[in-house]
Amino acid sequence: MKYTIVFFFALITNCFGQKQFEVFFDFNQDVPNQQSILDFNQWIIQNKNIEVLKLSGFCDSVDTRQYNKVLAEKRIESVFQLLEKSGIKISQNIERNPLGKDFKQSKVQAENRKVTIFYKEEEQKSIESELTKQIKNAKTGETIKLPNIYFYNNSARTVPKSEPTLYELLCAMEENPKLKIEIQGHICCQLVTDVGDVSTARAKAIYNFLIRNKISRERMTFKGFGISKPVHKIPERNEDEANENRRVEILIVEN
Repeated sequence: MKYTIVFFFALITNCFGQKQFEVFFDFNQDVPNQQSILDFNQWIIQNKNIEVLKLSGFCDSVDTRQYNKVLAEKRIESVFQLLEKSGIKISQNIERNPLGKDFKQSKVQAENRKVTIFYKEEEQKSIESELTKQIKNAKTGETIKLPNIYFYNNSARTVPKSEPTLYELLCAMEENPKLKIEIQGHICCQLVTDVGDVSTARAKAIYNFLIRNKISRERMTFKGFGISKPVHKIPERNEDEANENRRVEILIVEN
């Protein structure tokens, strides 16, 4: 869709950490134009967790200063009512600033007929994953399985769906600087030995991931156990048992 006005809305950050959203009006109107209503509704959908702090009203250069200041006040009220209906949080001390035409005007008159909404994003409380909670509350000597860590067949390369768990582990290491771990690799299915020492290679892959992401070597070691510590007896009876034997765990050395 092409617009006749270059900017129907702007979303920027100013030097005070506030953000802005602009709502535009047609000539001599105190209700936002149709395109701005559509943009406003989309902005509301994408910005549920904000608080509106200030509304500034502007007009073009036509008519007197007094007339334009009154029009700016009406435009501010119109936007305020839209905000109230949307359910967005509005500061109890919201500032209303009707400037009329007393500001640096754009050469494009349509860009001067607007209300600027100043707002801030509210901090979101982070939700801890089960793995993060387990690690945070673990005692020295406790072993924790890393869920959903998968490797390509007979390889130490993790598949893409392992990434969320890897980053959860990384976050736990970053948030708990005293945490020290041993990364332990295990395999399934082989009756005699760990051909190629795949369990060690897989434990080292997790270790290397954390190293690449700036976790100190002094906080980690890695070790492969091959088939010496199976959860289920080998040979496994089904794929579920094989997956549970084929695992990576962390031993809490210090927490």
